[in-house]
Amino acid sequence: MDDFTYRFATRADLDQIVAIYNKTIPSRQVTADLDPVTVQDREPWFKSFDQVHHGLWVIENDQHVVGWISLGSFNSRLAYRYTAEVSVYLDESVRGHHLGTRTLKFAEQQAKQMGIHTIVSLVFAHNQPSQGLFTKMGYEKWGHLPKVADMDNNEYDLDYFGKPI
Repeated sequence: MDDFTYRFATRADLDQIVAIYNKTIPSRQVTADLDPVTVQDREPWFKSFDQVHHGLWVIENDQHVVGWISLGSFNSRLAYRYTAEVSVYLDESVRGHHLGTRTLKFAEQQAKQMGIHTIVSLVFAHNQPSQGLFTKMGYEKWGHLPKVADMDNNEYDLDYFGKPI
């Protein structure tokens, strides 16, 4: 279970990327999407990655996609061009193997190569595993937005984490 590799995502990976993403929606911990998304829904998002300034990678184990990580545009305004938003999604089968730690380290290495100076992440306040991961990796809580997400008639807080690279 320790033989994980990273590679740039291709269009052929999009089905698996969407499947992993959709599995997180019911938990109401990871994403603010309330309903599953389709591959067609995610096409524009997928095309936003150019692998030069903003990357999308899949994580493989025994040639099976078990997760993905992205360094996406934080904001389209030019002054934010050296800041990226990181997203990490892991299949349930590989959680608990320190893959989140390894994956964030990988993202930071890639960010440096891409000329990114700052990484930010948006994490629900009730998502304690992700809060713990980012804190352990040296990210600081830079912002707190109370009750900004309404899911199933429950209000949730959102935290901004950040780290200079």
